[in-house]
Amino acid sequence: MANTSRSGSTPSPARFGFSDAGRAEEQLRAAGWWSDSGPVAEPVVAALSRAPDPDLALHSLDRLREAVGPAWSELSGLLAEDVGLRGRLFAVLGTSTTFADHLVAHPEDWRRLCSDRFRERTLDGYTSVLLDAVHADRADGAPGTPAGPVATVCGTEAVSALRGAYRGLLLEIAGRDVGRVVEPALPTAAYEQVAAALSDAAVAALRAALAVAVAESGFGEDDPFPRLAVIAMGKCGGCELNYVSDVDVVFVAETEDDLGAATRLASLLMRIAGASFFEIDAALRPEGKAGALVRTLDGHLNYFRRWARTWEFQALLKARPVAGDEDLGARYHAAVQPLVWTAGEREGFVGDVQAMRRRVEDHVPADIAERELKLGRGGLRDVEFAVQLLQMVHGRSDESLRQAPTLEALLALGDGGYVARADAADLVDSYCFLRRLEHRLQLQKLRRTHLFPDFDDAEVLHVVARALGLRSSGRTSAGQALVAEFRRHLNRVRRLHEKLFYRPLLEAVAKVPTEALRLTTRAATERLAALGFLSPEGALRHIQSLTSGMSRRASIQGTLLPMLLDLLATTPDPDGGLLAYRKVSEALAETPWYLRLLRDEGVVAERLALLLGTAKLVPELLVRAPEVLRLLSDTPALAERDQEEAATSLRSAVGRYSDPGRAAAAARSLRRHELLRIACADLLGLMEPTEVFRGLSNIWAAVLESALDVSMRTIAAQHGGPPPARIAVIGMGRLGGGELGYGSDADVLFVCEPTEDADEQLAVRYATAVVEQVRRLLGAPSQDPPLEVDIDLRPEGRQGPLVRTLDSYLTYYDRWGEVWEAQALLRARPVAGDRELGERFRTAIDPVRYPVGGLDEDKVREIRRIKARVDSERLPRGADPATHTKLGRGGLADVEWTLQLLQLRHAHDLPALRTPSTVEGLRVAAEAGLLDEQDAAELTEAWTLAMRVRNAVMLVRGKPDDQLPKKVRELSAVGAALGYPQGVDSGAVVDDYLRVTRHARSVVERVFYEF
Repeated sequence: MANTSRSGSTPSPARFGFSDAGRAEEQLRAAGWWSDSGPVAEPVVAALSRAPDPDLALHSLDRLREAVGPAWSELSGLLAEDVGLRGRLFAVLGTSTTFADHLVAHPEDWRRLCSDRFRERTLDGYTSVLLDAVHADRADGAPGTPAGPVATVCGTEAVSALRGAYRGLLLEIAGRDVGRVVEPALPTAAYEQVAAALSDAAVAALRAALAVAVAESGFGEDDPFPRLAVIAMGKCGGCELNYVSDVDVVFVAETEDDLGAATRLASLLMRIAGASFFEIDAALRPEGKAGALVRTLDGHLNYFRRWARTWEFQALLKARPVAGDEDLGARYHAAVQPLVWTAGEREGFVGDVQAMRRRVEDHVPADIAERELKLGRGGLRDVEFAVQLLQMVHGRSDESLRQAPTLEALLALGDGGYVARADAADLVDSYCFLRRLEHRLQLQKLRRTHLFPDFDDAEVLHVVARALGLRSSGRTSAGQALVAEFRRHLNRVRRLHEKLFYRPLLEAVAKVPTEALRLTTRAATERLAALGFLSPEGALRHIQSLTSGMSRRASIQGTLLPMLLDLLATTPDPDGGLLAYRKVSEALAETPWYLRLLRDEGVVAERLALLLGTAKLVPELLVRAPEVLRLLSDTPALAERDQEEAATSLRSAVGRYSDPGRAAAAARSLRRHELLRIACADLLGLMEPTEVFRGLSNIWAAVLESALDVSMRTIAAQHGGPPPARIAVIGMGRLGGGELGYGSDADVLFVCEPTEDADEQLAVRYATAVVEQVRRLLGAPSQDPPLEVDIDLRPEGRQGPLVRTLDSYLTYYDRWGEVWEAQALLRARPVAGDRELGERFRTAIDPVRYPVGGLDEDKVREIRRIKARVDSERLPRGADPATHTKLGRGGLADVEWTLQLLQLRHAHDLPALRTPSTVEGLRVAAEAGLLDEQDAAELTEAWTLAMRVRNAVMLVRGKPDDQLPKKVRELSAVGAALGYPQGVDSGAVVDDYLRVTRHARSVVERVFYEF
């Protein structure tokens, strides 16, 4: 592999990545790896070139060569033959100056990296090495117990021996960790394997320090040996320790009598470990640094039960006994774990954890915040806090989540469906990257650091990147690739942290008592009854159906249902809501995002529970328009969509179909989507009533427009030519006024006009065929609310032709039109078809509906007579006139006829009164002095309330009805749909309706009948 220049000169070490070629050649020659003709040991030099920092690796080898003296020839020979030794030694020396110093001070330790001796040690193996370093006697008991090993070396000699032995163990772990960077054939050491090994080495260090502490303590007959357990916390407790870190511990004594001796032993342990290995941090003990260093088990439990704060239970997630009295440690662990898994019930638990994370983040100095890979935004703490919060909320009922290591807990959350598989995989990937990066930074000088190098420090970035296995490619250097990867992982972690950590579902689930998450059948039935389910046995069957089996779907349902049951219990019909939820879940079982959306977007679950427990129309539409579920998390998309935009979108989508049946199906589908969207926004109180009416009217008009368009095209194609007529659709009644409800028919007139060269009779026949097809397409049976096109308001009623020309309409109204027909035309406006023709129709009928001079007394009496007849004959048998929204006292008809009489009498002289809108007409009438302001307000309130009640009944029952319900549960649901707060007596709905309509009726009697 010798490299030569173009001139054929001697190869330079610079070709192997050494920056100081002269010094490198000198050191390579001294090692026996370079001659005048180039590299002698080419595999060795090539391996050196792959070290993270080739110059550092070679310089450290040169120091090691001098330190080992005559043994260099053995080491040099093995480096040429032993790929494992070569990879591990060069990678460590090319990464860490501290390990180079260690090897110079302990020249024989290079042998630890030889393949014939290299192995993955167990905890017992690490412990034996360290105990041997202080010549501890072999014993059957655990270190720190009366029958345990006791060191025979103490003081500074013990500290020196332990420090050297511990560094040697870290050297082995580092060799396995980074060796593959130099020699890719070596096995990969996964992050979790390295972290577990570092944790085992730390536990072994604690045990060895105990053996020395016992030797120095002088316990004897006059000073009995205390029973002391050492509990690892934090990363050591979670088996995910760094190379350099404080080790968090808690000390537990058996009895009050043991406290004095146990405190002395614990203090000795902390001093010896701090001098030999790492700092011992006991600040996680009760009361922190202000509290006693050692407490009894009862003392710990009393504190946790009475005084502990939320973060202290969070810290206990990773608690595990590691040294000292094993039985005492096991009892401590068994006693505190139940406290951990009920801490999620504490008042404000989720908010406390979230606030703690924000405080940690706020304390990061601004000048290093973007380089802080542990505490900063998107750093390791973001992953750990999110995982721990999810564990403590959901782990109360799911023991599979009770894992101390972050990665194991994260994988369990993904397997259990609490976190999306893709999100869990992304977090695992990013967490491992950040932890490996943290390890590489600490390896450099074996110092505790979590700070990413300065983004402008190309030299350091280059070395760290190579230590992670990144290489230059194309125009991107290894350092630039590292910065890009670092930022990518931070951004991904922060996005997922915010998604999971601030998930509203956590608040809702945390409020469910722990015992409610693990109920027996009988207890579950009792709890369901207590929540307000009238048929708890039936509800339990629904729950069992949703959660049965071992599927991921069942697991997610098991997570959602405790919270959903509590939410449904606050709705008017919990039983109906749960049944609807089951039906929706079964219908959407194969929709991959359905349960994921409910789990990840808590607001969706909350809103869905309210909708399902209130309105039967919602689940009926939802199973055929599930995409609306996505909108529940996006209030603007749900409630603020431009109504004209929605109608235009529908017309555009349907216009792509040439087949009438497919076009009608597309129109129904899009109408269903809009109908459900508006219904959801309405029930959630996110849309004003006038916007609801206008939205429903606009979508009806768009459906008519689409059906008319495809029918005109298909009928014209059957005639073999262009359409012989223009057709306009005139909205009448509430469609004309832009005031439709959910169950309203569309009252329309169809007007046509021959095209330039067409015969009038042919045009009428063509238009009639078109109208018949429109009515047939839209009137076909469907599971959706019906699309009835009502043309009974046409001249001659049901006996008249379906379509007339404009001249024919005008001739009829001029010769035979009656006053009620003029009244019906007050709300006529073009809603679909030929706009120009529709506008000409509207202008042409103005003299009919706005007669010059208003109405004479005979016509006024005729209108009153017709109204009285409607009141007495049209009210359905058995209907209550006090609560019938359409024809009852103070209802829709009363208000509309009152305004229309004013319009017929005064709109000719008051152009502003020429509006098809009831609400707008009442406002103008008040401004013009035709109505008292108070009277207009009472009529407007009654009309709006009657429309809202009518809509609410349709939503609640799933079918149209003009009567206010009498059943308490239905009446409560109507109240909820109207926005009454939870818990209000359903009678208040009736009382309010009667009060408002009574006031309106008194106005009607004064204005309509006594005008």
